[in-house]
Order: sequence, then C-alpha cells, then structure tokens
Amino acid sequence: MTRRRRTLVLGATGTVGRQVVARLLETDAEVRALARDPGTADLPDEVEVARGDLGDLGNLGDLGTLRGALDGVEAVFLLWPFATAEGVPPLLNAVAERARRVVYLSSAAVREHERRIERMIERSGLEWTVLRPHAFAANALRWAGQIRAEAVVREPYGAAAMPPLHERDLAAVAVHALLGDGHDGATYEPTGPETLTQAEQVRVIGEVTGRPVRWEEVSPGDARRRMLDLGWPPPVADGVLAAQAALVTEPRAATAAVEEITGTPARTFRTWVTDHADAFTPP
Repeated sequence: MTRRRRTLVLGATGTVGRQVVARLLETDAEVRALARDPGTADLPDEVEVARGDLGDLGNLGDLGTLRGALDGVEAVFLLWPFATAEGVPPLLNAVAERARRVVYLSSAAVREHERRIERMIERSGLEWTVLRPHAFAANALRWAGQIRAEAVVREPYGAAAMPPLHERDLAAVAVHALLGDGHDGATYEPTGPETLTQAEQVRVIGEVTGRPVRWEEVSPGDARRRMLDLGWPPPVADGVLAAQAALVTEPRAATAAVEEITGTPARTFRTWVTDHADAFTPP
C-alpha cells in the first residue's frame, strides 16, 4: 500500500463492512462511514459517521447527503445490500464526481443485478476493483441456534463443498485494493484456503467447541418449507437450495487470491470458528 487515502465505507455496519473499517484504521487511514442511524452504528470513535440511506437514493435530499459524505474522499468501498441494481446509477454518478476509486463487493455467483452493477462501474470512469468472494465462513452462523440447542444441524446437501472465507481476509483484500496501486481493472475471487463440505464444517465446529456436533440430512423440500415459514421469499429460498445442490456435484475450489494480494495466507475455517466459538456454545 503506497499512500494514505480518505475512504468512505458503504455498508460499514455489516459483517464485512465492520472488518473493512477496522483494517483501514489499522493502516492509520482516514475513515468515513455512511449509516442510516449514526447513533446506533456502534463504530470506533476514530470513524466519521455520516447519516445516509442507500435505499432511498431517488430522494434528492439523500443524494445531497451522499455527496456531502463524499467530500474529500478518494476511495469508496461499495457494499450494495439490495437484490436489484436500481439506485446504483445516481450513487455511481455521485461517487465519480468526487472520488477516484471504487472497490465493489460482488460475489462469485455474479447474480444478474451484480453483473449489471459491475458493468456500470466499468463504465463509470473511476478506477475500479471488483471482489467476487465465494462462500463466507460466517454463513455457518445460520446453524448457531440449532447447535446451541441440540448439537445437531438439520439441513439438506451436507456434501455441498466450498472454501469458506474469513471476513477478515476479505476485508484485507478490500483494503489493499482501496489503498494500494496495481488493482485498477482487476477482478479478484478470494476464498478460504481449503474446500470443506457443509457436514465437515459442522464437525469442525464441534471439535473447536469441545461438544460433538452432528449433521442430520433433511430433504430439500422440508428445508424449503422451513425457510418459507421463516419469511424467506420463495425465489431466494429456491436460489439458495439450487446453489447448494450444485456444490455437491461441482465443489468450489480454493484460490490463492488472499495470499497473492495481501502477502498473508488465508485463515482456515477452524480459525474462523475459534474466533466465533461463543456463537455456538450454550450459555
């Protein structure tokens, strides 16, 4: 990383965004964050928090707020939390008026709205880097309630295999792209260092927490009904289940992107579980 930049983090209160903020602060960078409610953002005191809502960019007042948050900013970390590209054009226009660089958190799935956003960014005139992470290790938190209560995970597709990525490693890659040189026009696919099935991940959780946890296979139909009962939109539930089914026959392979970009090997899933063991441990 060659020089200091004032950076705006969009999505700063989420799992990944908080880690990006933390890593930026470790570099002694100036960090600004956009939050719907600065009073409840719970970010470090060193972070300048600006009020703004990405969900209402059609409102001229919010666009004015966003432009104010971009004053003096050179680089922007963009985490777009919606399953549509609507609202992105005015956002990118505002960014391009003031900033020099954008790092966009896409995904390895490259869903239709993500592909549209990537194309918009490529045409924006900004220096850009796209991150397409594979499965997040943090996805395992969806099992935490079952594990705490019964030491069992009842889900379909235990043989679905992927290289779980620690959010700290994703943040490290993002910060190198935000602050360093040589990343303009690059698309990176960071992953964890090893491919594990979902059932193997559950076994690791048991080993780390000292409480054996088992995987109990259920049918995709039963899983879908439970997801809908929990309020999942049907297309989202179907998409998740289809992606898991595909990972049974075509497992995701690990990449070396984290180490190549940061100079440090990616953290293992076991390390991630150690960092989050309290989430899986009964009170």
